[in-house]
Amino acid sequence: MPFTLTDADRSAATGLAEILRPGQRICLTTHVNPDGDGLGSEAGLAHLLQAQGYDVAITNPSPTPPRFRFLLDDLPGVDHTADAVKELRRSDVIIVLDISDLGRLGMLAETVRDRGVAVACVDHHVSPGSLPAGPRYLDPTAAATGELVFELAVANGWPLTRAAARGLYVALLTDTGGFRFSNTHPRTLRIAAELLETGLDPEQIYLDVYARAPEGRPRLFAEALQTLVVEPEIGLAWVTVPPGAIERLGVSSDDLDGVVEFPRSIDGVRMALLFREVSQGRVKVSLRSVGDVDVAAFAKQFGGGGHTKASGLALPGTLAEVQGTVLSAARAWLCGNGRV
Repeated sequence: MPFTLTDADRSAATGLAEILRPGQRICLTTHVNPDGDGLGSEAGLAHLLQAQGYDVAITNPSPTPPRFRFLLDDLPGVDHTADAVKELRRSDVIIVLDISDLGRLGMLAETVRDRGVAVACVDHHVSPGSLPAGPRYLDPTAAATGELVFELAVANGWPLTRAAARGLYVALLTDTGGFRFSNTHPRTLRIAAELLETGLDPEQIYLDVYARAPEGRPRLFAEALQTLVVEPEIGLAWVTVPPGAIERLGVSSDDLDGVVEFPRSIDGVRMALLFREVSQGRVKVSLRSVGDVDVAAFAKQFGGGGHTKASGLALPGTLAEVQGTVLSAARAWLCGNGRV
């Protein structure tokens, strides 16, 4: 079956593009600590918009992790993350990718809120959203925001170049765990096939994303996995990043990508968690699930969110305090079969 768009999706996608005008400064941004989907979607959209003659800037609240910098190699002068606030203040249109909540923009949230221009959003998360007014292209059934950027291109007749396709392929690859997770739908693979038809080298992209790790990354994995705790009777498992390990090993938080999949892979585990201190007195928790356990709904009670099987939250307190609170809630949640 060839890839097609519904009439509703086509209308929403063309409606978003209607706010773009020649000569405008268009700023693209994504969430704090950007991942492959956020950055790949930005890179793909930047190429698509540049090809249409638009002036585009990428303005993120956090630097690009080293393993994703290759996405910006053929976008000279586009990454203005170092001067993101300044760039946003001179923007004519802001497009927020891979999030709908203003708070996930970190230090850029106030500037985006107060800029007074249209703020478009392209996102696949389950969230009511809290961004300023503007057109939306949202679909929580999509495997990645990169899918939705591809659909924007199809609906608006924007030619798909190899450079744009590379960013969107990285978005799909990373958010589906290499097309292994349950969010890998037939639509996802159809889009991936169309991206590959531009001449992409999937092995090279794999090497760029997953095989350029610093020595500290496997050492970080080793230290985190030493903390593994499993409660098989209820299907709960968790690991903890030792305080100071990221700094001591000379790596970044991006190098933790994939650690929480190890406790999730244990037979019988239904919910897996990763705890790490992100600042003095604040702890981030990454959550993954198996089966019908909805970790997005679980995280919501703590102000977090995400996807049904992959979500996150952050709470104030010491590591021990947050672990006590979240683990107690997780035990109760699992004993209630993973539902409210």
